[in-house]
Amino acid sequence: MPAWLLRVGELDERLLHAVLARRRPPMDALVRGLTRLGDASVSIAMALILLAGVVPGLQDAGKTAAFSLAFSHLLVQILKRSFVRPRPFLPIGIRSLIKAPDRFSFPSGHAAAALSISLAVALSIPSPEAYLFLGLGLGVGVTRCYLGVHYPGDVLAGWGLAIFSTFLAGPVLALLP
Repeated sequence: MPAWLLRVGELDERLLHAVLARRRPPMDALVRGLTRLGDASVSIAMALILLAGVVPGLQDAGKTAAFSLAFSHLLVQILKRSFVRPRPFLPIGIRSLIKAPDRFSFPSGHAAAALSISLAVALSIPSPEAYLFLGLGLGVGVTRCYLGVHYPGDVLAGWGLAIFSTFLAGPVLALLP
């Protein structure tokens, strides 16, 4: 393995341990709840609600969100099976606060899903409401480290896939009738 990759892995582990050292029991339940916004059932439901026009004026955001969610999920699954990075090995005395959905860590599907939805909405609404949606989407990624199921690099990669997929949605959707 190249030396630079080892250094990146060491940095990733140190950053994760720094997050884990800042856990506070009163935050645990809130973080467990927030992370659920990246669950497949929640993110798919949000995309469908937007597509259905339940929220007036956000149907185009729904198209973008649905495309971004589907495409980023496809990329997440391909990368998870290509890199097969195991879930974080946590320090003695620290445990994951939730059960990991699968055995692979890179990239974070929850981070990608939540940001795919929130970014599509944020790009369609005015500030400061847009910042609230972006904060929620980014917050889901942070929860994955706090809970002990992802390294920060996994989350950054998930966010990158969501951003790529969201901005790819415009040109792809323009090709459709």
